[in-house]
Amino acid sequence: MTAYGKDTIIKVYFVSLVLLAASLLINFTPLKITLLVLSLFLLLFSSYFFRDPVRKIPAGLTNEDVLSPADGKVVEVKTVGNKYPELFDGNELTQMSIFMSPLNVHVNRFPVSGKINYFNYIKGKYIVAFNEKSSDDNERTEIGIINGTNQIVFKQIAGFVARRIVCKIRKEEYATAGEKFGMIKFGSRIDVIFRTDTKILVNINDKVKAGVSVLAKLNR
Repeated sequence: MTAYGKDTIIKVYFVSLVLLAASLLINFTPLKITLLVLSLFLLLFSSYFFRDPVRKIPAGLTNEDVLSPADGKVVEVKTVGNKYPELFDGNELTQMSIFMSPLNVHVNRFPVSGKINYFNYIKGKYIVAFNEKSSDDNERTEIGIINGTNQIVFKQIAGFVARRIVCKIRKEEYATAGEKFGMIKFGSRIDVIFRTDTKILVNINDKVKAGVSVLAKLNR
C-alpha cells in the first residue's frame, strides 16, 4: 500500500475495528452480520484503493516521450488558450484529460524528467471530475516541468468525491520520469498540457497507466 494514504488507512482500520468489536457485543444476528460485513468491506476496499503496484518505465524511453502521470481513461484532447504565458509561447496549447475512477490506482507519477519550474495550489470547488469545468474550477495543483528546451504542465484535480490531494514536491526540485510524487484520493482527474506541435499518441477512451503508457512525443 502507498505511504500517501497512511493517514486515511489508519482511520479506516480504526473504524473497522470498532465495527468488529461492536458486532461481537451484539446478540441480534441481522445487525451482527451487517456490522461484520461492513467492517470487512472497509478493510478490503481501503487496501485495494491504496494499492501501489510496481511499475517499470518502457524500454527505450526518450527525453521527448511523455508518460501518463495517472491510471485512468483519456476523456479529452483539445486546444485551449495559453494560461501560462510565463512558461509557453503562443496563444494556444493542447490539453489532454485523464479521468481516474475510484477503482483505478491513484498514485501519480512524473510524466517527464526535468526541473520543476512552476508549482501552484488552488483551493477551488468540487465539481465531478469528468466535467470539463473541473479543470479550471476545482481544487487542484498545477505543476510545470522544463524538459530540455520543452515545457509541460500537469494538474492534479480533486473531484466530487476526491477532496484530498497529496503532492510531495517543491519548486526547483528535479523530477524523474516515472517516479512517484503524490496521489489524489477517491476518484479524480489529471490534465496534461503541452505545446500544440506535440505529437499525441493516444486516443479518446484509451486506458492508460501511470509511468507505463506514453501519451505524447514532444517536438524539439
